Amino acid sequence: MKFKLTISTLLLAALTSSALAQSSEIPMPMMACCAPESDRTEWFEEARFGMFIHWGVYAVPAGEWQGETIRGIGEWIMRFRRIPVEKYKSYAADFTASQYDPEFWAELAYRAGMKYVVITAKHHDGFSLYDSAVTDWDVMASGAQRDLLAPLADAVRARGMKFGLYYSQSQDWIHPGGAVLGNRDNIWDDAQKGDYDEYLQNIALPQVREIIDRYDPAIIWWDTPQDMTPERVAPFADLLAKHPHIINNNRLGDGFEGDTRTPEQHIPPRGYPDELFEVCMTMNDTWGYKKNDRNWKSSQRLIRMLSDITSKGGNFLLNIGPRADGSIPLESIERLKTIARWMDVNSEAIHGTQASPFPRRLLWGRVTTKEAKSGGTTLYAHVWDWPNDGSILLPTLEELPESATILHTQTPVSAERSPDGILLHLPGEAPDPDVSVVRLNFSSPITVTQAPYATPDADGNITLLALDADPFGATGGNIEVEGTGAEAFLTNWVRPGHRVEYRLKTGTPGKWDVSAEVAADEASQLQLSVDQEKSHLVDIPAGGTTQDWNTVSFGVVELPAEEAVVELKPEAGNWQPIEVRKLMLTPAGAR
Repeated sequence: MKFKLTISTLLLAALTSSALAQSSEIPMPMMACCAPESDRTEWFEEARFGMFIHWGVYAVPAGEWQGETIRGIGEWIMRFRRIPVEKYKSYAADFTASQYDPEFWAELAYRAGMKYVVITAKHHDGFSLYDSAVTDWDVMASGAQRDLLAPLADAVRARGMKFGLYYSQSQDWIHPGGAVLGNRDNIWDDAQKGDYDEYLQNIALPQVREIIDRYDPAIIWWDTPQDMTPERVAPFADLLAKHPHIINNNRLGDGFEGDTRTPEQHIPPRGYPDELFEVCMTMNDTWGYKKNDRNWKSSQRLIRMLSDITSKGGNFLLNIGPRADGSIPLESIERLKTIARWMDVNSEAIHGTQASPFPRRLLWGRVTTKEAKSGGTTLYAHVWDWPNDGSILLPTLEELPESATILHTQTPVSAERSPDGILLHLPGEAPDPDVSVVRLNFSSPITVTQAPYATPDADGNITLLALDADPFGATGGNIEVEGTGAEAFLTNWVRPGHRVEYRLKTGTPGKWDVSAEVAADEASQLQLSVDQEKSHLVDIPAGGTTQDWNTVSFGVVELPAEEAVVELKPEAGNWQPIEVRKLMLTPAGAR
C-alpha cells in the first residue's frame, strides 16, 4: 500500500496513533508538540535562492578515465566506466582540499544573494566529507584528512544563511549492498556485493544520524530513492520526526513526499501552484567537477532563470563543482559575481516574493509580487526585453499603481489605463543588460483577470507564440525559448521524450487548420494530439532556418468550445531536432 509521509503528518501522529495502530500502514512516532507547517518552511519560501555544492573524490579524475573524457556528468564517472572499488579508492589520496577556503565559499554565496547552502555529505560513490564512525571510506582516508563540513557550516551560519546537507541514502557504489542505478545485477565488482537492507541499517541510517547530530542541518537533500520501499523509508522518517525543523525534498523513497518538489535541470513551465518546489541546476553540464566541460551558461541566462523560477513561486538551487584541491573554477566565480551585482540592486524582487498573478507568460519578461500586512501590494516587473517603443503592457490588470520606479536608477515610471490593461512607459534604454526591474506600489490587492489560455483574435484565428508553449522536459534538460517577444522560438528540442503543450479556448466547437513555422536540418515526425487524444502524425520536412522559417501544414484538428490542450510530441524512432516559432490555427474552410 502506498501512503504519504510528510514531516507535518509525522508531527501530527499523536492525534492519529490509535487509528494507525489498527491500519496496515507503518505507524508514525508520537510527538509532544510541533511547529505549524508554515512556520517550518517560511524561511525556505522567503529565501528563493541557494547554492548547491557537489564535492568529492570524483573531482580527482575530473571526468577523465584512461586518458579519455567520459560522456555525462563528472560525479558519475565510477558508475559510467565501471571503475573497480579499489581503483576508485586510490583517487582519494589526491583529494587534498589544500586550497579549500570555506569563508570564501560562503562569501560567494552570500554576496550572490543566496540564503542557504547545500553540500554533498555523501554522494553515490559512498565517500563522506566528514569523519564517519561507521565506515573508513570517508575524508580521513583522503589527502584532506579533516572534517570539511563543520568549517563551511560555521562560515555559512556566520553570514545568516542556512546550512543543508545532500545525502545519497540508496545508491552507494563502494559499501557492500548499496544500490546501483537500475537492476541490482548491474554491479561490476564483487566488493559491491551485499545485502541492501544491511547496508541501510549499518551505513545509511547511522550516517544520517551522524550528520543530524553533528551539523544540525536545516535541509536534508535526498537523492535517487531506488528500492526505497515504505518499509525501508520508515526508520528514516522516524528519525526525521525527532527533528521537525529539517526540510526534506521528495527523494527519500516511496510514500515520502517531503516538503519540496525537486525538478532537476529544467524549469517546470507552470511551476507547482500551492506547492514548494526547488529547481536544481548546473552552471555547465555537470554537477561534480569535470575539467573538460566548457558548456557554461551565460550569467544573463542564470539571472533570467532565477527571475523565471521565482515568478513561478519556486526556489533556485544553483550548483558549483569545486576541484579536488578545493578551488572553485573561475567561470563559476565570475558568474556568481555577476549575479551578485544584479542582486545588489534587485534582490527585493526575488527574496520573499510570490508567483506572478499573470497565468500566461508575458512577451517582455516576468513578474513577482509581495503582499503587505497593511493590505497593499508590490508588483515587480522583470523586464527582459526593453521595448523599442518604451511601453510594456500588464494585461488585464485593473488598478493603477500609486507609484512605479526602476530599481536600478530610481527613475520614476509613468502608467496609464488602456483597453487591454495597464501600460507602463519606460524611459530611455534598459539600465541593466540582463534584467531591469520596475517596482510598482499599490495601496490594495490587485485584480488580474487574464485567462490561462489563448483565444481567437479579431479575425477569428489563433496564433500561439513560443512564449505560449509549455515545454515539458526531464532530468538532463528541457526545450528552451530563444529570442525575444513574438520572434522567440523553441530550440534545444533534442530529446524525443520531451513535449510541448499549448492551452487555448476557441469558444465554439469545430475543425481547425493547423500550420507552424519550423526549422529542421533533417526530416522529422511528431504526434499532434488534442486533450491527450492522438490526432495524427505530422511530417516535418528538412528546411528552414531561424532567420527564414519554413511554414508547414500540420493538418486539421477538431477542437471543443471549452479549454483544450494541443500537444506536440516526437514520434519515437522518427525524431530529429526541430525548432518552432509559431503555431497558427485557422477555422477549417476559412482560407
